[in-house]
Amino acid sequence: MSNFAIYMIGVVVVVAALGYGAYVLSVPPVWIGVGVAVIVGFGLMGAVKKTREPSRRR
Repeated sequence: MSNFAIYMIGVVVVVAALGYGAYVLSVPPVWIGVGVAVIVGFGLMGAVKKTREPSRRR
């Protein structure tokens, strides 16, 4: 399994836990959706940044 996939699985676990916690705290579903979208976006950007090949410095 690639590092990217492992990173994204971790992001999904974190999103699920935070989404469930927000649901238990009676946060409106719209705001849970917004939070999930933001966290997934940051997770995707972080995964790409961490797993891309390092650029060569000259």
